[in-house]
Amino acid sequence: MIRRGRPYLEPRDDPASDETLQLEREGYAVIRDLLTASEVADLRHEIAGIFDRDPPDERGQRPVEDAAMFRYAMLNRSAAAQAVVAHPRLLSVIEPLLGEDCHVIANTAWRNPAGHPGSHGGQAWHVDGGPHVPLPDGVRWPADIPHPVFAIGVHLYLQDCALEDGPTGVIPGSHLSGRAPPTGRQLDDDLDFEGRGVTPLIVRAGDAGLFVSDIWHRRMPTGPGDHGRFFLQVHYGRRDIAQRLVTTAQSNQLSPEAIARATTDRQRRVVGLHPAHFYDG
Repeated sequence: MIRRGRPYLEPRDDPASDETLQLEREGYAVIRDLLTASEVADLRHEIAGIFDRDPPDERGQRPVEDAAMFRYAMLNRSAAAQAVVAHPRLLSVIEPLLGEDCHVIANTAWRNPAGHPGSHGGQAWHVDGGPHVPLPDGVRWPADIPHPVFAIGVHLYLQDCALEDGPTGVIPGSHLSGRAPPTGRQLDDDLDFEGRGVTPLIVRAGDAGLFVSDIWHRRMPTGPGDHGRFFLQVHYGRRDIAQRLVTTAQSNQLSPEAIARATTDRQRRVVGLHPAHFYDG
């Protein structure tokens, strides 16, 4: 765990919540009853209104029916979304791992209709960027050194999510692997890491599911009686990690002349014009 010192990051040894300790150790945690029923209702109503009012965002190539499931940069669109990303109980869990000056790097609402899981990349085992500390085959992270956390994903659930609804599945401990999930097994329900298989995040409205960016995770298959999913996703990153609320084509620190001079793909990326990918696409 870490804290922001004066001015550098330094180790933190203050007491931490059970959820913080599990997040560091296992790579995931669930905060039960983070939001009250009234808070869920208000947030759900406001976000549903944005889905009804605003057309899908253009974020890369994907089928129209898939694009309709997402609305990005929610804290720019919703006062309720902006308020909830600063929920004190939520911040108390993530700040010991990211620092007290961590910030939101992405904020996307998901509404998966019942019976339509979609073809979004989240259907397959993946990590959200990184791995941030890549390790070669055969090398294990030392057990006596806490693994650093650079980004944390949070799902704030606006309706219950049971096994038949295709919950997010995580593989505990896989954030320590230093590797992406093995190729050829992206849809393997029996994937494991060092003998530990998938844990589905079964939650109620008002709960929050948290996972570090390096953990292997995916949306599990739906079953009979699928009710769909509806949640607000928030990604938090260390202060040093850039925000992805909007794409770099929409928001950057370049002059029009600098943009015009960047004519090749590498020239564009080196000045900060990246294609939409993790967190922003």
